[in-house]
Amino acid sequence: MNAMPRTRVLVAGSANLDFVVRAPRAPAPGETVLGGGLQTFPGGKGANQAVACARAGDAPTTMLVALGDDPPGARLRESLRAAGVALVEKRAADAASGVAFICIADTGENSIVVAPGANALLAPEDLPPLHGVSHLLLQLETPLPSVTAYAESARAAGVTVVLNAAPARTLPPRLLAAIDILVVNEGELAMLAGDTRDMEAALQRLPVPCAIVTLGGDGCVARMGETILRQHAFTVDVVDTTAAGDTFCGALVAALARGDALAQALREASAASALACTAAGAQSSIPTRAAVLAMLDAAGRTRRPGKTSAVPAGRTARRARGAASAKDMAPG
Repeated sequence: MNAMPRTRVLVAGSANLDFVVRAPRAPAPGETVLGGGLQTFPGGKGANQAVACARAGDAPTTMLVALGDDPPGARLRESLRAAGVALVEKRAADAASGVAFICIADTGENSIVVAPGANALLAPEDLPPLHGVSHLLLQLETPLPSVTAYAESARAAGVTVVLNAAPARTLPPRLLAAIDILVVNEGELAMLAGDTRDMEAALQRLPVPCAIVTLGGDGCVARMGETILRQHAFTVDVVDTTAAGDTFCGALVAALARGDALAQALREASAASALACTAAGAQSSIPTRAAVLAMLDAAGRTRRPGKTSAVPAGRTARRARGAASAKDMAPG
């Protein structure tokens, strides 16, 4: 009898309760800026990406997460379960759940400070069995030794390992050696690969089989082996970019877990990311699969942005700044 195919996505990462205030602009050092009312939203890079896998990507999704035994933890737990995410939870009775403080400027761009709390307690031994898991999705808001151990265990088990290298930091060679797909924004790419004026050359310098850089309104560029894929952005009216990059990552991995080719996965992830810019909050802004498919269908009928092109490495021009208003499809 043939074994059942692996289809489940496992996300191992952070969950934070976001405290959000809108202001005309982010304050400069030493400056006080008067903002609007305070709102709270479930967030955290790992939790956002898990919700995007389940909601925007409609993929069976499990999340390994550490939460405190406190009201923020209860709110985060409820949000994940409501999105259809199964939980493998490390309950941290003596630690507060993670929180983030977010200022959203009138442009839709944001500034974020995170207090990790229980997220810092995820340990290498907390990784659950990987039976039935096709893809492991990781970020860098949990301890780096744990991220590295998870990636190595998944690679050894034949699971595809995807790392969203955010927040930006230097990555140890052991971790890079266990990564199949690396997703970064332009700033993170510069930290890992140096000069990014030639985007294609920067992607080639990353020692992973597949590297993807998100470029906000300029879409994204992927390098798979010797092939470069360029995905144009979808134009939307920006409200809040907080979870746009996380939505991109979750929808991308969900599509790959379904068996979609990388070009199609990039297109779906870009549409989901653009839609996430049109509503406030992190997880509250992540669209449904039906909304993503509707945007793709509309783009196909009207020939609007959303086209993916592929050429051999060495044949693409340098990136040109676009005018699309989906300002931030980069992780955030």
